Amino acid sequence: MNNESADILRMLNSGFGDLADNSLDLYPEDLRAEIDAINESIYPRLNNGVYRTGFATTQVSYQQAFNDVFSQLDELEQRLKDGRTFLLGERLTEADIRLFVTLVRFDVAYHGLFKCNLRRLRDYPLLDRYLKSMLAVSGVRQTVNIDHIKQGYYSIKALNPNGIVPVGPDMADYGL
Repeated sequence: MNNESADILRMLNSGFGDLADNSLDLYPEDLRAEIDAINESIYPRLNNGVYRTGFATTQVSYQQAFNDVFSQLDELEQRLKDGRTFLLGERLTEADIRLFVTLVRFDVAYHGLFKCNLRRLRDYPLLDRYLKSMLAVSGVRQTVNIDHIKQGYYSIKALNPNGIVPVGPDMADYGL
């Protein structure tokens, strides 16, 4: 049994044999080295970085995690400057899925509740476009429930002792 999201993503890609639709390969052989490299940057600095920021217990640890989050977002914004649709070009990969789950939660949870508030995702024009592209992938938008995301994150007593769930932000321009 395994509940690590990265491992589950790999299992979904190849662990079900004939039961799976193998027309979409999220971890293609020719891109594996690039996928692994970008995952090795995104996971500690952004996926886990938002949690290190939100749950920091010292100013020093908060500042380091905060810097990691925003330097990673800045690098991702630069990466998309060539007009590519996805992180590695025009092919959707597991790196995109791993990035997506953090980006879709960024403005509604991490920006305010986790104190990742230097900039909103909307303030990154290319990452904003990227998130909209990810939401346009068949079936992806249907996996996102903003109210559920907010209810879950804002129920964390250590971060929100009164349990107040904000009304915003407005996510209508994402179709959410």
